[in-house]
Amino acid sequence: MRSDTDTRFIRLRPGTQIIAAVGTCAIVAWTIIATAVLVMDSIGAGNFREQAKRELQTYEARLNALAEERDRRAQEALAAQERFSSALAQISAMQSELLASETRRRELETGLEMVQGTLRRAMSAREDAQHKVARLTSQIQAGKAENPGAATSPADDPTVEVLTTALADAARERDKTLAEAEDAQRDAEEMAFELRLVNERNSEIFSRLEDAMTISVEPLETMFRKAGLDPDTLIDTVRRGYSGQGGPLTPISLSTRGTAPSPEATRANRILTRLDELNLYRLAAGKVPLAIPVKGAFRYTSGFGMRWGRLHAGTDFAGAHGAPIHATADGVVTHAGWLSGYGQLVKIKHAFGIETRYAHMSRIRVREGQRVSRGDRIGDMGNTGRSTGTHLHYEVRVDGKAINPMTYIKAARDVF
Repeated sequence: MRSDTDTRFIRLRPGTQIIAAVGTCAIVAWTIIATAVLVMDSIGAGNFREQAKRELQTYEARLNALAEERDRRAQEALAAQERFSSALAQISAMQSELLASETRRRELETGLEMVQGTLRRAMSAREDAQHKVARLTSQIQAGKAENPGAATSPADDPTVEVLTTALADAARERDKTLAEAEDAQRDAEEMAFELRLVNERNSEIFSRLEDAMTISVEPLETMFRKAGLDPDTLIDTVRRGYSGQGGPLTPISLSTRGTAPSPEATRANRILTRLDELNLYRLAAGKVPLAIPVKGAFRYTSGFGMRWGRLHAGTDFAGAHGAPIHATADGVVTHAGWLSGYGQLVKIKHAFGIETRYAHMSRIRVREGQRVSRGDRIGDMGNTGRSTGTHLHYEVRVDGKAINPMTYIKAARDVF
């Protein structure tokens, strides 16, 4: 060390020099290693960011593909609904045509019976006239045999004149009866031909109706079975709720004389019974949550099942804040307000012991006790309660037990 007046020297012992050298080397080595680690971290972070960006792009592409698939399925469902409605309209028209044909057939049968009765009376009258003519002829011949002289001047014999007049009247009555019988026979043949045409047309209508019933009813039965619901129980429950009698779907009876129904009547009753089942299935479909609660743009963010060690009892639909939320089936609102982690919650009670829940709403648009129909707007999507972002938590419960909502939604995809 040097100052203005003198210079001082500091001597380090060899051990101290060694320690200083080792410390300096350690510091330099640590600096090199730390720099290398930082460079490697920087390179790794860059690669991670690139990988995350690629995964994000892949995820966005997958979401876009799913959105396109959902839109296409929605269009197909709308087209299927339109086809179903058109089929129902055609079935209703064919049913009306069938009933009109049956009425016409009964009228023709009644007319044919009347014509046959007229024909029998005409044949009986003809036979009576023939007997009468034969009897008068015998009387004339007997009169001639008893009084041969009267044959030269028949005009002078009153008996002959009376018999001649009666014979002419009997001949005219016979000719009239024969003409009526021929007319009745022609009418009977025409009515029989028309009745045969009506029966053939009814048979064609029956076949078309049976095909329509097969196409319309079986997919509904399959849909309810996929949703875990027994079709027979559904029909019985709906029928008890709609127990009024009468109307176009009441089974008809075409036998009015105490005899067994005809094959056509049995076939018609069977078709009308299937029509009644179709109508009951339609009513049941409105009471089961088969629709999707969000109709706008959305994406599935979490499904039904175990999550973080506990059951996630519904399906999450993420969408825009304030997006409309719709009831998925007809029912009555049993809760509309705040409920713990659900946040703003709406509960709807449906038929068959089914309840649906719509959670985390930003706004509720229904009140407790209000009756709603499928498709009615019940609230807006939000982020209330225990939620990490704007979405709808949608639950379906049967007799209080949570069921995967997608079971119902997927079951209806092939029908509606």
